[in-house]
Amino acid sequence: MWTKFAGHILRKRYYIIALLIVITLIMGFFASKVKMSYEMAQMLPETDSTFQEFESFKAQFGQEGSILVIGMKDERLFELDNFNKWYDLSNDLREVIGIDEVLSIPAIVDLTKDSKAKKFIPERVFKSRPESQEELDSLMNVVRNLPFYNGYLFNNEDEFTLMALTLDRKYLDSKDRKVLIDEMYSLIHQFEDETGLTVRSSGLPYIRSNNTTKISEEIKLFIVLAILVTATILLLFFRSFKAMFFSMLIVMIGVVWSVGFLGIFGFQISILTALIPPLIIVIGIPNCIFIINKYHQEYSYHGNQMKALNRVIYKIGNAIFLTNTTTGLGFATFIFTQSAILVEFGIIASLGILSVFILSITLMPILQSFLKPPSQRHIKHLERKWVFMVVNHLMTIVMKHRKVVYLVTALIIVVSIYGVTKIKVTGNIADDLPRHDPVFLDLKFFEGEVKGVLPLEVTIDTKKKGGVFKLSNLKKIDKLQDLLHEYPEFSKPLSVVEGLKFAKQAFYGGDPSKYTLFNSQEQSFIGPYFRGADETSKNLLKSYVDSTNQITRITAQVADVGTNRMEAIMTDLKPRVDSIFPPDKYKVSLTGTSIVWLKGTEYLVKNLFISLGIAILLIAIIMSILFSSVRMVFMSLVPNLLPLLTTAAIMGYFGISIKPSTILIFSIAFGISVDDTIHFLAKYRQELKAHSWNIKEAALLALKETGVSMIYTSIVLFFGFGVFAASEFGGTVALGMLVSLTLLVAMCSNLLLLPSLILSLDKWVTTKAFEKESLIELVDEEEDIDLEGLEIESQSDKNE
Repeated sequence: MWTKFAGHILRKRYYIIALLIVITLIMGFFASKVKMSYEMAQMLPETDSTFQEFESFKAQFGQEGSILVIGMKDERLFELDNFNKWYDLSNDLREVIGIDEVLSIPAIVDLTKDSKAKKFIPERVFKSRPESQEELDSLMNVVRNLPFYNGYLFNNEDEFTLMALTLDRKYLDSKDRKVLIDEMYSLIHQFEDETGLTVRSSGLPYIRSNNTTKISEEIKLFIVLAILVTATILLLFFRSFKAMFFSMLIVMIGVVWSVGFLGIFGFQISILTALIPPLIIVIGIPNCIFIINKYHQEYSYHGNQMKALNRVIYKIGNAIFLTNTTTGLGFATFIFTQSAILVEFGIIASLGILSVFILSITLMPILQSFLKPPSQRHIKHLERKWVFMVVNHLMTIVMKHRKVVYLVTALIIVVSIYGVTKIKVTGNIADDLPRHDPVFLDLKFFEGEVKGVLPLEVTIDTKKKGGVFKLSNLKKIDKLQDLLHEYPEFSKPLSVVEGLKFAKQAFYGGDPSKYTLFNSQEQSFIGPYFRGADETSKNLLKSYVDSTNQITRITAQVADVGTNRMEAIMTDLKPRVDSIFPPDKYKVSLTGTSIVWLKGTEYLVKNLFISLGIAILLIAIIMSILFSSVRMVFMSLVPNLLPLLTTAAIMGYFGISIKPSTILIFSIAFGISVDDTIHFLAKYRQELKAHSWNIKEAALLALKETGVSMIYTSIVLFFGFGVFAASEFGGTVALGMLVSLTLLVAMCSNLLLLPSLILSLDKWVTTKAFEKESLIELVDEEEDIDLEGLEIESQSDKNE
């Protein structure tokens, strides 16, 4: 197959180039339509009960997680001039398109009892800007006697205050978000400049907006760094600008195709799919290295350029296809997680790897065919002494010091097993942010003042129409609020009960001591006042009670405490909630972004381990088909599982938790590292046949020839993945550094442990099954290829 394929590529190179240009233009068109994702990543499948409860909540009460808070703790805010500027800021923000509501001290509403009309009249405490410090102090005294707002907009214990901005989801989840955020912060920065006060910001919209901006910037950074790193390494390896340029051209076309697939599938750029362009560059370059290296080797043998190019395609096409297949499988297994963000990543990454393989095996030989044959300077790298010294040293270790290899391996395994026991599984929404990042610092500031800013929702279905306002149920809701308040991670809960307490305080002339739930007697004479409520009050009520008054909600904010602590809280809370609302009479659901994140993290960790197992199984099946030997499959997996164990141990020793951003390491690294094993075993099999099944000679010759390419590609991959260390996200930094380390250990394992095992277990491994014909065969170095009918331009027609 590959013989015919090689002939077709070189004969029909003009048609192939034209076809690739058309495909690239089409992919470029789709790539131009790709947009950034502004929504929270969906980690749970749509069939998950937690996801369904959250969707049901949003359908009932609307989207949560759209409140951005700004605030400060500074007594200077309550100086007349500064407060009036805060008052103006509140009004100015309300006029910004995309901000639905602004809740702040200047906008606080009090209730006044109208005994004649038997209704409560909402009135703003600050009807206008205070004109004197005395007036401001007097009005602030009124505000501080409204317990409804204490713990939300201010703390009576200190000088903390906040302003809550409800953002329109239409703007929040689109590219218009940037315009909205920029206009909003222009006003906030103006306030800071005029007053000298520092305003803190937090909330899911703020965190997501900053993450989206950073992701957008990092895509460009990673692509530039990946290009610089790989281009520099290629120049050092081949000492040829053209070899470097054409390699970079091929992988950049691969990047265009990959982003084009995002557009075709209608996917958006998320924190994971943002990694694909630099990944394609880093993973695609080794293909080019293998092809160029083999091309130079072939040309140095016989000096026939076309014969060399033809034999390159024929001799290593199958091997490169299989190595790209195993790498692609490492990514494709993410599809089995059923998590939208990982499924998208798996689909696009695997298609991207397939694309860069097709481009490498077709375009690189074609481009080389238009150039002059490589000069002596270009093929001098084949005689690079330091590489051969390293390989020769490895051969000496394999021949004479295998016991040392096994001893070191055993020691690594023992130390690694202990390290693995220290690994923790966790996940925080802001976990990947640097501890000095303003977003992280502001989040911790608000957690210190109002416990947290991440939404936690409790829905209560009384299973009876009108059941919410039954006094016994109201008392249960109040009791549940008191229970939630016991947990230091939760903010003060807000529900319809708090509104009723506020109304009772207003009924008794604003006496703060009356801020309690009414009894049955009080209900009879306060009740008529609710029936006269205005439209604003009714609309506010709809946010907390459904139209039938059967289902209500309690909303609170929770600190970003991580999945472990959150799981412990939920485990402790659930039976206590059931003791208040018996499950046979009520349906109580805990939901909100914080709960969805908790369950999503648990789901990802569980399913990503499953995907790693699937990757190992699929690659093992491929290896068994290739080499017709179950024992050889076992032999090939050992040196590739060892690096994963080592990396897991390092995570345990250095406190790097297993979380959605780091669990990717294992599947990616395994899919890539097994490539070296395939190259080595394929060459080993060829040498066995060429040297009358002399196992020792075949193993050493395989090590000698494949060792150079392994070292070259491992250097590219090590520094290529290292570019992710430039990220501002801790998970991306860990991904880059740990994958680089894993691949480095995998290289050593494949160059030392694998040949050592083959030599030590020669009779056990090299069975008759292994001697059978396999799907992967390399042509003997002296075998000629019929080039009849292959018409190529003469050298005089070629351009430099």
